[in-house]
Amino acid sequence: MPKLIWILRSRCPRCGEAPLFVHPNAYHLKRTAEMHGCCDACGEDFTREPGFYFGAAYVSYALTVALWIAVLVALTCFDAWGWMEFGMFSHPVTFLGTGITVLLVLMPLIYRLSRSIWIAMFTHKEA
Repeated sequence: MPKLIWILRSRCPRCGEAPLFVHPNAYHLKRTAEMHGCCDACGEDFTREPGFYFGAAYVSYALTVALWIAVLVALTCFDAWGWMEFGMFSHPVTFLGTGITVLLVLMPLIYRLSRSIWIAMFTHKEA
């Protein structure tokens, strides 16, 4: 359970003490991607080898698919409850507009979460 919390908080996947990213605010767009080189507490290397984080693109893709499914389910529920003026399937613009907006708003968080999940998959927690 603590490893899941460390992933969600973007902490060191080995000890959970130090943050992975230099700037805590994911929406500071100039510094969203800046990561520490290693953990200040346990010395875990965050840089690994060149290209290590390319694999995080697969995690990001999975999170994005989950987000689109969540938007589809939410809009379908709102339509079933009569909260929308137009049915989603009769107006795909509603689905696309909502999905793209939500994706753009959450993209910095998805980026950081995917990197956090990726490094956690290859790091063993301290005993």
